[in-house]
Amino acid sequence: MRDERGATTAGMTDRAGATLVLGATGRIGGMLRAHWGADAPVRWQTRGDAPGPDWVRADPLEARAIARAARDCGAILCLAGITPARAAGGGDMGDNVALALAALRAGAETGAHVLLASSAAIYGDRSGLLDEGMAPAPVSPYGAAKAEMEARARDLADRLGVTLCALRIGNVAGADAILGGWRPGFALDRFADGRTPRRSYVGPRTLARALRALAGARDLPGVVNVAAPGAVEMGALLDAAGLDWRARPAPEGAIAHVELATARLGRLVDLPAAAGRAETLVAEWRGLS
Repeated sequence: MRDERGATTAGMTDRAGATLVLGATGRIGGMLRAHWGADAPVRWQTRGDAPGPDWVRADPLEARAIARAARDCGAILCLAGITPARAAGGGDMGDNVALALAALRAGAETGAHVLLASSAAIYGDRSGLLDEGMAPAPVSPYGAAKAEMEARARDLADRLGVTLCALRIGNVAGADAILGGWRPGFALDRFADGRTPRRSYVGPRTLARALRALAGARDLPGVVNVAAPGAVEMGALLDAAGLDWRARPAPEGAIAHVELATARLGRLVDLPAAAGRAETLVAEWRGLS
């Protein structure tokens, strides 16, 4: 079955197929809340007071609390995690593992499958096309924390018999360092061929459609890259957004091209060919698409 946006929604047509979203108050959670709509059977988790009937109050580090919140749900989507910004403010990167394991224990109790928000940062500083079969090689503390999370979660999922899918999410337009981090005087590396860095991106609307489809699927691989097809130049993104920037010579060792393979995602989700174009990404970021 497909919804009006073209996303596959198998298993999400009734409350038994609902998705519990952990970390629903974060940046990606906000994107889902803006795009899933009232027709998506969902329960949003918060640590604070529940602001509406589709919200549940639960500590995402407590497996029993998650299991109560996930009663009758078909999937648990764990977006909760410690980002570099939160770590800089005193957050513990080790909580990424603890959050994942709590979600898996809740999945074992309820029968829900579990999707964990991981990161393309686990691929490290490799260049070119990166596919899910590559072994993690993180270079940043955040990438290392997500790689450990994936490994520990896979071990527990296998022992508990829980279906687990790690979502290696690329740059999200608006939650990134380019569109989201733009400031006057912004500078980008320019390589000898005249191009600025090319990276895999996904817009908020496409991301929401993809996550909704993955949450509703019942035959998931262990790992899926989540990005729009292809790679986009950072300069093209800023140009499409009408944001000024200046070029600087790329330093030695700078990586020109990093692209997430999306063939696996494309077998599970309807990905428009234009989803990775600069104009589309900017339109989604601004809520125009």
